[in-house]
Amino acid sequence: MNRPAPVEITYENMRFLITHNPTNSTLSKFIEDWPFDDGAPPPHQIVDDWLNLLKTKFREEPGCCVAVHCVAGLGRAPVLVALALIECGMKYEDAVQFIRQKRRGAFNSKQLLYLEKYRPKMRLRCKDANGHCCVQ
Repeated sequence: MNRPAPVEITYENMRFLITHNPTNSTLSKFIEDWPFDDGAPPPHQIVDDWLNLLKTKFREEPGCCVAVHCVAGLGRAPVLVALALIECGMKYEDAVQFIRQKRRGAFNSKQLLYLEKYRPKMRLRCKDANGHCCVQ
């Protein structure tokens, strides 16, 4: 199976690496495992855990890159990255387009509908002195 190469998504002070399944040699680099159904949106608890992880990582290690994977790197991983962008204040349409510029084929119709209906609580949004999003 041909899988797309990993891509880095950078927005404001956040960096993400979207990739497909890790290998045995790279698995130890991932610190959490939050499985959810292929092609489906993430459960609420996974969204909460994901955003809490980002708040911690980006606060403790500014400039770090958070790697996110799923089987092919086209559905679940991009959805989690889109949620982070939306929580930082980006409109869902812009988040989808932003990710698809680097990850063609990302998102299915069910995931797009989920992102459209998602209502952010702005858990990652605050503005720094330059007006950029930063993690609180």
